[in-house]
Amino acid sequence: MPDYLIEARNLGKRFAGGTGLFGRSEGVLRAVDGVSFGVRPGETLGLVGESGCGKTTLARTLIRLIEPSFGSIFFQGRDVTRLPKEALRRWRREVQMIFQDPYASLNPRMRAGAAVEEGLVVHGRGTRRERRRRVAELFELVGLAADAADRYPHEFSGGQRQRIGIARALALLPRLIVADEPVSALDVSIQAQIVNLLTRLQSSLGLTYVFISHDLRLIEHVSDHVAVMYLGRIVEMAASSSLYANPAHPYTRALLAALPVADPEAAPPPAVIRGDVPSPLSPPAGCHFHPRCPQCLEICRCEVPLPRAIGPDHTAACHLY
Repeated sequence: MPDYLIEARNLGKRFAGGTGLFGRSEGVLRAVDGVSFGVRPGETLGLVGESGCGKTTLARTLIRLIEPSFGSIFFQGRDVTRLPKEALRRWRREVQMIFQDPYASLNPRMRAGAAVEEGLVVHGRGTRRERRRRVAELFELVGLAADAADRYPHEFSGGQRQRIGIARALALLPRLIVADEPVSALDVSIQAQIVNLLTRLQSSLGLTYVFISHDLRLIEHVSDHVAVMYLGRIVEMAASSSLYANPAHPYTRALLAALPVADPEAAPPPAVIRGDVPSPLSPPAGCHFHPRCPQCLEICRCEVPLPRAIGPDHTAACHLY
């Protein structure tokens, strides 16, 4: 088995569905439904899927911003799912997150430098002077002037705010960074700058990424491996080159077929997915994708497909294989 930096084993997260008319329970929302994968040190796992498929919940559960309902998380072979409070606090130095919205992720009443320094203060790292020096180094590392630390978030552009978010994530020298749609809220002209910055930082600092995005072309560019999620489950996972060259699961093929082509005379792609995404409060039996799948078999309606190896480092949870 490969030596993973972080590994999820049958990881799941469920939420109470609330109450409906006359106080009746609306069931259980299966946001993450038994997910297993691993990320090797220094690599990037790209996580893709439609809105509402559970990507962000999986990311937050993976680093225990929210607690898993079942399953295990291993970091360097150590089970961190049930760490006591003090050990969990120490482990948090190893894993950090870059949030999707650079406007909402910064406290508008806190200067940018104080926001980056906050983690160092919480974990008791360095004297005040050493922390200020570290903050200045981090600002320069992400392409901002050191004196920008004295400004408030509203004085920065969206791209600059995301650079502050990246500096904050790097403050404690983590080994794993979860980037949740880190460029989706930015102008297209700025997105490439942030992606190039993340790529450069990974190379120079030896970082490991879990990178979430709706943009399949971006995921192809930044990822070593790609996991495709649908309604709380990973339906296909492979090396990036293998998945884009030979997509196996009907859902993955449909996502790739829907990508825009830079040719105004090209024919529009066929409507290979029919219907809407089912509610996670009442997902279909068997394969969750079967009501929309153009290749649905009878077994798909009643039996959950298990991940099967269909090539070197390539698995698909599909009864076609």
